[in-house]
Amino acid sequence: MENKLGFGLMRLPKNEAGEIDIPRVSEMADAFLARGFTYFDTAYVYASSEVAFREAVVRRHPRESFTVASKMAGWQLNDTRTPEVMFNEQLERCGVTYFDYYLLHSLQPSRIAGYEKNDCWNFCLQKKKEGKIRNFGFSFHGDPVLLEQLLNDHPEVDFVQLQINYADWENNAIWSGENYRVCRRHNKPIVVMEPVKGGLLANLAPELQQKLDAVRPGKSAASFALRYAASLEGVMMVLSGMSDAAQMEDNLRTFEQFEPLTDDERRAIDEVTKALLAADTIPCTSCRYCVAGCPKHIAIPDVFKSYNMIQTYGDHSRPHLYYGELLAQGNGRAGDCIGCRRCEAACPQHLEIVSLLKKVSAVLDR
Repeated sequence: MENKLGFGLMRLPKNEAGEIDIPRVSEMADAFLARGFTYFDTAYVYASSEVAFREAVVRRHPRESFTVASKMAGWQLNDTRTPEVMFNEQLERCGVTYFDYYLLHSLQPSRIAGYEKNDCWNFCLQKKKEGKIRNFGFSFHGDPVLLEQLLNDHPEVDFVQLQINYADWENNAIWSGENYRVCRRHNKPIVVMEPVKGGLLANLAPELQQKLDAVRPGKSAASFALRYAASLEGVMMVLSGMSDAAQMEDNLRTFEQFEPLTDDERRAIDEVTKALLAADTIPCTSCRYCVAGCPKHIAIPDVFKSYNMIQTYGDHSRPHLYYGELLAQGNGRAGDCIGCRRCEAACPQHLEIVSLLKKVSAVLDR
């Protein structure tokens, strides 16, 4: 089980200049590899992530000591940025001659046509024949009907990456449980993304953490979420977007000393899930896909974080100070939203962001 932890490179630590902190990432990568873990996950659209991977890992460790996964951003393809151009750019950014795992990124209804138009499926199969891709798959953010169709149409894929966590198992916008079952029927190995739901399941309210402590004292909330995903049959890798050394150490211990969930732990998780679903929080995972296109420069995930802090811990000064700091940095207010819905088209969680911003504005902009 120790090799099932993957280092997700979406939420890397940054320095005071706001750039990825390569020395810190290098230290984390060194610790990860030294403890017997090998899988790194990046993507074309993770800002500077592929280059950071090259600097922290590829230039400092033998190629045979690690495996790397990256992803093609089909929605950014055009007449000049073809699949060939993007793929070669990714090889150069990462500093490798092949990808151990390569994915079509974020398949959902709005993006299928772009991948089809650019013949990306056949392109990746050709690269696999050339030895530049060892395993070909896709990451998915749609419903089980679409997933079933894709796997029927493309049985050639080697694996599928799914959002799976206990809070989303029965979520009819994310479909963790149903999508998992589709992949199992098609006998496709699963890579799990968002096992701690963008950190939401790593930072529980004290009364919820107490429910977990009662059955397994001294273990972090994140460890429960990771073990939940890794205990599922057919899961080959669980990605964690580790952003500091403390998170990494906790995750490494979880997988080095891995134990499947007990019945008592599952019952405790069920209680936590019910409480989370009853709270009026916004299930944003802070992927930040929504931010780049916002004409009002609203830091949407951070705004939602402020609101969620109030809903979880009460209406006190800290979330308002956090929100005020966002505005001081030049970001727009929640109430500045003009309803263009570019954010909603980009959101893998299928959140109704425009309506949610109005709701948040009533609390934060008053």
